[in-house]
Amino acid sequence: MKKTLLLISLPLFSLSCIAEETTQDMSDPLAVYTQAGFGITDKGINLKVGQTYDTGNADTAAMNIIELKGIGGELLNLRNLDDYPSVDDSIDSFRFRNFSANMKNGSGHQIDMSYDVETETLSSSYSIIQTLPKMGIFSFFPLAGAGVTIQNDQTGANGYSIPGTFALVGMYAKAQLTDKIWINYNPMYMSALSGSDNYKESAYGNGNSDILTHEFAISYQINPRSNIRYFANWNEYTDISKGDHRIEYNYQF
Repeated sequence: MKKTLLLISLPLFSLSCIAEETTQDMSDPLAVYTQAGFGITDKGINLKVGQTYDTGNADTAAMNIIELKGIGGELLNLRNLDDYPSVDDSIDSFRFRNFSANMKNGSGHQIDMSYDVETETLSSSYSIIQTLPKMGIFSFFPLAGAGVTIQNDQTGANGYSIPGTFALVGMYAKAQLTDKIWINYNPMYMSALSGSDNYKESAYGNGNSDILTHEFAISYQINPRSNIRYFANWNEYTDISKGDHRIEYNYQF
């Protein structure tokens, strides 16, 4: 049985039903726009909503995005539940991101918070992103940051604590194949920085103090306001066949 979700106080978050006149490039990792998304995954249904807000700086655009993941996984039954006993019909995790981009110099920063309901673990990080000059069909957006892990002692003895901190470096990469089709590959490397001996030795399970994760996506822009995307997520310890796979529809308001 999964535990109660950790609640995070967010700024006022309402989705405007009126479409903005100017659309943003939805293939750009630094694009900021009000949006909604719906995904079918092999672990359940994902829901996403994002809204821009005024930063008070004409050169900077920002948005909040919140996602609920893994709804109805047992009902959909797209996984072999004998191999994945954690898949059920409740929410697997939720994610909150606050993202800001500078339109003049192509830099950005984000706060990224993900809470795993099953393990009652919150991973929160801050990172900076920079756009590099485009090279033909390729665009690269390296990032670097640091984060903290907050976890509940499921024995009930100590409650929530901070087992440790971590560093992350990575990149968003894009290949624009046609006007409507593009591919992304987003590798991320995370490594334990400090904390308990157990965290420094096994922050990512089975004696692994670091991890390299992979995300691959291929996308098709249906029209200026909507696209459909296929994602695959895996890491160096999990084969792609046992990773996470999803098809996602996104709409820009």
